[in-house]
Amino acid sequence: MLTPDLHVNVGSLRLANPVIAASGTFGYGLDLDDFCPPEKLGGVVTKGLSPRPREGAPMPRIAETPSGMLNAIGLENIGVDVFCRDKLPALRERRAVVIVNVFGESAADYVRVIEHCESEAGIAGYELNVSCPNVSAGGIQFGHDPRTLEELTARCRVVTARPLWVKLSPNAPDLVGTARAAAAGGADAVSLVNTILGMAIDPLRRLPELARTFGGLSGPAILPIALRMVYEVHLALPELPVVGLGGIESGLDVVRFLLAGATAVQVGTATFRRPGVMLEILAELAAYCRDQGVERVATLTGALEARDA
Repeated sequence: MLTPDLHVNVGSLRLANPVIAASGTFGYGLDLDDFCPPEKLGGVVTKGLSPRPREGAPMPRIAETPSGMLNAIGLENIGVDVFCRDKLPALRERRAVVIVNVFGESAADYVRVIEHCESEAGIAGYELNVSCPNVSAGGIQFGHDPRTLEELTARCRVVTARPLWVKLSPNAPDLVGTARAAAAGGADAVSLVNTILGMAIDPLRRLPELARTFGGLSGPAILPIALRMVYEVHLALPELPVVGLGGIESGLDVVRFLLAGATAVQVGTATFRRPGVMLEILAELAAYCRDQGVERVATLTGALEARDA
């Protein structure tokens, strides 16, 4: 029986498999350990870390929607100091592949988080969050303007030799332009897409369901949009590795993203309903490869066949 090779390379970072836990849905790496040990995944992206602890947005922060959910967490986090002191050692001991998601209200904040992490072993790379729609300052202001994004990425590139990914916004007016800017600034890969701005309304109370009114839509509802965006960026920038995310719930969903041009994927919202879903997804992906005679999963990247005209 064929034993498929699930290893993938996202730039210089080699992963045992292409399934990564997305930021904000897997805590700091061990929150769902009883259901999904982090070392069994290709990698784990931490909750977004800022230089100082952050309280986040007021309640309510989450609202269910058809085929998805809205969130307006506001990047609540324990701060980079506490993460490195209290969370990272256990992940390092487990040999999990840790990607630190970095957030700030200014370029200096991003640099500060990375500089703090540079002295720590057990961090495989960084993901710059320039696309969160749930905060009033920082993040999205960088992700919508290519020139500003290139400058931010370049400043972060100077302070680290570790892999540097940039998480892009589907709400940006020119997604390919922002991907090109990230690459020009020195990014090794881009992650796309983050959540899509939306809202939910309670018709009985005549109020928005979220305290901040708007939130980020995730889940299966955005999968077709995310696939299209991954495909567009891959076509425009075929040498730039893409980490795809948005509504993935099965091994076949992973295959869809790989065919569209993704090198690896991140799984997020699905874990709220099925905490062990990523292990199921890995098993389904391996089964697909066996059934289809795919010896190396990496060969699926960008292998989508064009329709005849």
